[in-house]
Amino acid sequence: MFFKALLPLVTVALQALALPSKRQTLPTPTQANVTDTDLLNFALTLELLKSAFYQGGLANFTTKNFLDAGYAPGVRGFYEQMSQYSQTYVANITSQLGNQSVQACTYDFPTQNITQNVTEFVATSDTLEAISTSAYIGSSAYTQDKGLRVTFASILATTAHQSTWVNNAVRGGNPWSTAYETPLDLNQTFTLISTYIAQCPSNNTVLPFQANPQLTTNPPNAQPGQNVTLSYSGQPSNSSGLFAAFLNGFPFTFAPLDNNFTVTIPPTLRGFAYVVVTNSSGAANDSVTVAGPAFFSFPFNANNTLITLNQ
Repeated sequence: MFFKALLPLVTVALQALALPSKRQTLPTPTQANVTDTDLLNFALTLELLKSAFYQGGLANFTTKNFLDAGYAPGVRGFYEQMSQYSQTYVANITSQLGNQSVQACTYDFPTQNITQNVTEFVATSDTLEAISTSAYIGSSAYTQDKGLRVTFASILATTAHQSTWVNNAVRGGNPWSTAYETPLDLNQTFTLISTYIAQCPSNNTVLPFQANPQLTTNPPNAQPGQNVTLSYSGQPSNSSGLFAAFLNGFPFTFAPLDNNFTVTIPPTLRGFAYVVVTNSSGAANDSVTVAGPAFFSFPFNANNTLITLNQ
């Protein structure tokens, strides 16, 4: 598998670097008994959500709405293509799974204004495409079938292109984050997308994934170099043994949480990043994740300077 073959090469390269903080190389799969059927339903869950998002938003926005909001001609047309791609993935995966397919849920996006506000729609699409890219990287590590790995790799490439287009061409930010895209483990991805899911059919296939406690960051728009306080349901009174793991390409960066569950965001972070609370200072997979992830976006320009996005 390419993912496993890359691990020794990256590990050796990183060992040669003098890094100021404790870091991790590539994550390794931790969940046992995950089948290819589970992984197809995992992808289907994600694409059903995205399909509902794009179809729901585009049903309310005309080309003129995009132009009036300051977006270039053709932006709505490309969003239509992205919507069609998600529908294609849904149709193809469903045809493979048959009656084992999960069904669409009722969705609750961050603000119902996505059906009224083009800018909110674009911003949410930026987040969804970034998460999707990380999800397909992480889930590919679990696949047993070579054909499925190729399928996921193909979807991954298109999703990464879409993410780049939204963040760079549409919003004026960076076309990438680091030399490596950031993978998420299965429960970590499910934690992020579960914030958009209100309720699923009771007869849906039960999948071996679960959401971690949602992680809240304060201030929510903290920037690299600033302190951020983390909180989550079931949070203990003592932060001893807990770490904030910042996932942003490779390697990951770890920092112990202080008594107030506060940590400094690494000043060098750029692009899309995630933070999880872990009980390990050297791993950030599902087996050691206590809460999160929370999603960050630190857009930058060609000089690697942090910027504010156009929209």
